[in-house]
Amino acid sequence: MLNKTENTLIINFNLFGIFVALGMLSLSIWLTPVALATKGFWAIGVLMLSLALVNFVKYRIEDRIREDRLNRLENARNEKLLEEYVTDRAA
Repeated sequence: MLNKTENTLIINFNLFGIFVALGMLSLSIWLTPVALATKGFWAIGVLMLSLALVNFVKYRIEDRIREDRLNRLENARNEKLLEEYVTDRAA
């Protein structure tokens, strides 16, 4: 998070919200009147769900970046082809 962007406030607010939600979830699991093994099973399930959601978002962002990069390369190639065509016609 050393990179300063215009989204720093939003990112920090969301990070704070994540920690608050995890704290509240941990407290509710701890205070639930069930066996410790059941609490552990729930905690592992929540952890796996959190990891899956992080990976899902990460791969969606990477896919969007990849598509954007390919579109920029294609646009640059088309511009170069058009420029070569125009300079060949003018000569």
